[in-house]
Amino acid sequence: MADVNELSLNINRKTDILNRETDTLSSSNTGPTIEEESTEDDQDRAQKEQEEKLRKETELGKYWKTVDDNPMDFTGWTYLLQYVEQESDPADCRRAYEAFFSHYPYCYGYWKKYSDMEKKHGNPEKAKEVFEKGLRGIPLSVELWLHYINFFITEFSSDNNSKDRIKKLYERALSAAGLEFRSDKLWDSYIAWENMNGNLKAVTGIYERLIRTPTQLYSHHWDNYKRHINSHHPKEILDIDTFLKLRSEILNKSSNYHIDDEDEVGLDEALQVGDSMELDAPPGMLATMGDEKEVKKVRVKYIESRETIFKQNEAEVSKRWTFEENIRRPYFHVKPLERGQLKNWREYLDEEISQGNHTRIVILFERCMIACALYEDFWMKYAKYLEQHSLDGVRSVYQRACDIHLPKKPYIHLAWAAFEERQDNYPLARKILMNIENNVPGLAMVCMRRISLERRSKNHEAAEDLFQSYLEKAVSNKTKTFFSIKYARYLQKVIGDTERARKVLNDALQMDNANEKVFLQLLDVEYQSQPIVEDRVMETFSRLLKSDVSLDFKVKVSQRRMEFLEDFGTCIQKISEAYDEHQKLVKEANAKKKRPDKEIIVEEPPDKKVKIDVCGPVSIPPAPVDHNMPPLPPVGPPPPDPHYGYAPWPSAAYGAPMQPNAYPGYPYPAYPSGYNYYGY
Repeated sequence: MADVNELSLNINRKTDILNRETDTLSSSNTGPTIEEESTEDDQDRAQKEQEEKLRKETELGKYWKTVDDNPMDFTGWTYLLQYVEQESDPADCRRAYEAFFSHYPYCYGYWKKYSDMEKKHGNPEKAKEVFEKGLRGIPLSVELWLHYINFFITEFSSDNNSKDRIKKLYERALSAAGLEFRSDKLWDSYIAWENMNGNLKAVTGIYERLIRTPTQLYSHHWDNYKRHINSHHPKEILDIDTFLKLRSEILNKSSNYHIDDEDEVGLDEALQVGDSMELDAPPGMLATMGDEKEVKKVRVKYIESRETIFKQNEAEVSKRWTFEENIRRPYFHVKPLERGQLKNWREYLDEEISQGNHTRIVILFERCMIACALYEDFWMKYAKYLEQHSLDGVRSVYQRACDIHLPKKPYIHLAWAAFEERQDNYPLARKILMNIENNVPGLAMVCMRRISLERRSKNHEAAEDLFQSYLEKAVSNKTKTFFSIKYARYLQKVIGDTERARKVLNDALQMDNANEKVFLQLLDVEYQSQPIVEDRVMETFSRLLKSDVSLDFKVKVSQRRMEFLEDFGTCIQKISEAYDEHQKLVKEANAKKKRPDKEIIVEEPPDKKVKIDVCGPVSIPPAPVDHNMPPLPPVGPPPPDPHYGYAPWPSAAYGAPMQPNAYPGYPYPAYPSGYNYYGY
């Protein structure tokens, strides 16, 4: 029995060991636990989120790079806005919209989208702020005002004093955009809202303003006004003073005001002839609104009194109708406008200005700026008009044009800087010129305006620093020549330092020994020296004639040298030598002109040569005229004089007969506008 028990115990012990081994093996083969599976899922999810975030950042960065590289790429901006709207990240949307509106604030549709985005994410207050900001940027947008008003009514109508706030909002809208010719929807919306609230007298007040405002649907509004008057008792729609005044005038003119005894009719007789009992009821018996005939007369008289106003308004509409019909694109777009559209806007503005209504002129200018925001001449026309009315308004116009719409247009910046300088606001003028120079580097007109500003403000040290800076930054000989000549003039004429002026020009000649313009300016410096030093002038002439300038230019300069010696020379020997050298140059130039003609004749076919011989001698075309060359004084052959020791100069020695006034005005040539003398 004991053996059996011991055997049973051993079997149970072995069974437990086997079960434990089985459990261990099973646990090692079945995989992770529930907790481990959850951790792995979280890691996978986090990795996917990280990859998605990286993908979005990469795509978003590419869209941003496009507009950062070229902020004027309107299509690139639209792609960026579409992307952020699709991804629905409020922070990315705000950043993109704010950057977009810093360049294109006149796109009212995008202001609406921006506000809708905030509303969609449960931010009505932020949506309201977006509308407010948008209307500061484009206050004439009737559509944006209507969107804002509808949004405000939907979101805030349950608030305290909501009706007063909505009414104030409508009044703000009319004050900003009510004079816009196409503002009819805004007026109708205001009227409908007041009618809905039962404010009939307020409706009348709105119509009173509307019939005095030229709009596209002026006739429609007049018909609605008359319908409003005829649909309600005058006492309900007119203020008490107007109603009593009209009634008094009607009663005074009525021939039936005093009723004779024989005309009195009894109540029974009145009923027999079909008169209403209401008309003859004792006073206080019925709650009537008075005599219907009297009411009709009041209505007729009131409408007649407004008929004149309507006719005047109709005449104002007629003056503008043709211009308004020709406006095909009243909204902003980056695409250029047709020439006919630009011409229509210019003529419309001129006509409105001739009418003399300042408020309407400003409204029309603001409308024009929306459609023509990318044309600087309209901004300058607007600013010029406002100079007679508001200096702050002028500054605001220039600021909007230069900082937002036309950051790379030089003329509008120069005009703004000139305006600020006229107001003695030199710091702002400097800042404006520096901004356009940073936006569009290398414009000579901007560089010279900066220098001129410092000169006019007596800041000569700053002017010289600018000259030297531009000379160092110049990347071409043409640019260096321009600034060298300007700098030399400044040093001699303004500073009075002729020696430094010479040095500037000599430095320029070291870089370009064949620059005719620099040589001419160096001659001018010597001519303007007081007193004239003959040796310096002759040295400059000699240096020029030995340089690599063209032969034709040397002939002209040699002729000028003889003129100088005739006027200022102190040695006859120098005059004789100059004459001999001039003769050699003229012969060389004539030979050079004839040489191409001989080559052409040799190369002509025989039949062609016969034709030429029959027709007569071939005329040599005149040498091309260099219009950038400053005019030279007339020089003709001097009269015979035995003291000079040489024969009179033959006229043929100069290559062609001299015209009487070929070179007037030296040494002070009149330079044409636009720096044509320097070829810029």
